Amino acid sequence: MREYVLLLPIIFIFHDMEEIIGFGWFFRKNPQIFERFPRITKAYKDYTTAGMALAVYEEFIPFFGISLLAYYFEIDVLYILWFGLTISLTVHFVVHIGQSIYVRKYIPSLITSIICLPVSVVILANCVKHIDFSVVTVILIVASILLMMANLKFAHWLMNKYGKLLG
Repeated sequence: MREYVLLLPIIFIFHDMEEIIGFGWFFRKNPQIFERFPRITKAYKDYTTAGMALAVYEEFIPFFGISLLAYYFEIDVLYILWFGLTISLTVHFVVHIGQSIYVRKYIPSLITSIICLPVSVVILANCVKHIDFSVVTVILIVASILLMMANLKFAHWLMNKYGKLLG
């Protein structure tokens, strides 16, 4: 698994660069998106590119931190947490593809989600055979997924808070 762990932060940042670069343009070109989809309005009400960059930076920390620790300290717990984070990011790609289908148009994140999804699935498939799925392992995987979901919510809050300060 060691040969894959540093791919996680690379895949993450590759994907999130599309979001940072594209969302400001997307919202300016598609103001009707806020009327059609109120959840988008709530999630991105105080959007700024700087706020998005801050949120991405905050999200990057656990991806990079756990990956780096797993790479240098070959400890099973770190690999398991890394595996859970990789599942989280893979599901994130599926969500973005689903969002684009739902709104029936390109959204910033779609292209890199389409590129990164099969790569992430292959990485997970190659790593799953090296994991002993005990009860503790499953709990750690689920815990890391839940923590990343909470972290994503925090990142959105941070993005809006910072956007409000700037706006």
